[in-house]
Amino acid sequence: MVDLTKYMKKELELVKPSEILAFAQYSSKIPDIIKFTVGEPDFNTPEHIKEAAIAGIKANHSHYAPSNGTLGLRKAAANFLKERYGLKYNPENEVIVTNGATEAIYTALTSVLNPGDKVVVPTPIFPLYIADALLVGAEPILVDTSKNGFKLSADMLKDVLDEHGDDVRVVVLNYPSNPTGVTYSQEELDKLADVIRDKPIFALCDEIYSELCYDQEHASLAKSLREQAIVLNGVSKSHAMTGYRIGIMTAPAEITQQLSKIHQFTITTTTAIAQDAAQEAFENGLNDSQEMKKEYQARRDYLYSNLTKLGFECAKPQGAFYIFAKIPAGLEQDDKKFIYDLAEKAKVAVTAGSFFGKGGEHYIRLSYATSMEEIKKGVARIAKYVEEESKKNEVR
Repeated sequence: MVDLTKYMKKELELVKPSEILAFAQYSSKIPDIIKFTVGEPDFNTPEHIKEAAIAGIKANHSHYAPSNGTLGLRKAAANFLKERYGLKYNPENEVIVTNGATEAIYTALTSVLNPGDKVVVPTPIFPLYIADALLVGAEPILVDTSKNGFKLSADMLKDVLDEHGDDVRVVVLNYPSNPTGVTYSQEELDKLADVIRDKPIFALCDEIYSELCYDQEHASLAKSLREQAIVLNGVSKSHAMTGYRIGIMTAPAEITQQLSKIHQFTITTTTAIAQDAAQEAFENGLNDSQEMKKEYQARRDYLYSNLTKLGFECAKPQGAFYIFAKIPAGLEQDDKKFIYDLAEKAKVAVTAGSFFGKGGEHYIRLSYATSMEEIKKGVARIAKYVEEESKKNEVR
C-alpha cells in the first residue's frame, strides 16, 4: 500500500498542529475548569445585528454574493474605517470582504509571497502568520520583542533589513496584539513606515482589535504608508460576531485587484446573510463595542492588579482582551509544564507563552473574555496554587 502522505505538500512537515487548540481541548475535559484560554468575546451579538441577519433570510439572500462582497457592506466598511480612523478606501475597488481575518491573512500572504521570500514577524504573536508563510515556502524571520515592551522598534526593523536585505517582502504587525494586548502609537508606526518606505516591502496590518483600545486612540500604519499597507479588520471582536466569519481587507486598488484572485479561488464569497448582519454592524453599530470595552477594561484592571500582587510581571494591556504574565520565580518556569500543572491542580486553564513564539517563554496568556465572576474565582484559585507551590519549592 502506498503511503500517500509522503507525496503531499512538503511544507506541511514544517507546520505543527496548533498547540493552543490542543491544550484548550485537553483542559475542557477537566471538570469545573475555569478557562482563560478562549480568544473570543463572551458577549452576545447585538440585537439589531441579529435582526438584520433574520431579515436577510426572509428576503431570500441565499444565493452567491459578489466575490469581493456586497457593495452595501463594502461601502459600510469603508465608511467605518474613514469615520473611526481616518483611513480612506474606495469601496468599489479597494475593499474585499473575507471569511474572517483568518482568510484575509492567508490571502494576503499567499498573494505577495514567493518561495524564498522572508517575512518579518515580531514575536510573541498569534502563530497563524508563521504557519501561512511556511506553507507558501517563505521564511519567517522571528524578532523577539520581549525586551522592548513587546513592540517592534524602527531600529530593530532596520537591523533585520540590514541582515536579510532584499529578501524581505512583508512585515507583519498585529495591534492591539494577541497575545500581549500591547499596541503602538501613531508616532511609533510612522517610524516603522519610514524604514520600509519606497522599498518592495508590504506592511500587513492586522487591526482586528482596533475597537478595543483602552488608554489611547487606535493608530494605523496605513495613515503614513497607505501605498504599501494591507489593512485587516472585521466585526468578530468589535461586535461579538466571531461565528459570522466576516473580515475586511483593504489596500490600494492595484494591490486589491491581485488579492482578489486568491480570494476568489479560495472561498468564492462569504455568506450573504452574514454580510447583511455585518453591514448593519458597520452602519448602525459604531458604538456597540463601547459597553463591551468598558467591561473588558474593568476585567483587565482587576486581573492586572491581582496578578501583579501574586508576583506575576505583566505587560499592561492597552487593547484586545489578553494579558501576558511572566511566571514568578519559585514556580515551574517551563511554561508548557506550568499550564498543565495549573490546570490539573488548580483547575484553571491558561495558555503557554511559548505557543506564541520567541520571547514568550516563561510567560502565560490569560484571556479576560469571560465574566468577572469567573475571573475572580480563577484568580482565587491561582493565588492558592502560587502559595502552595511556593511553599513546596521552599522546602526543596
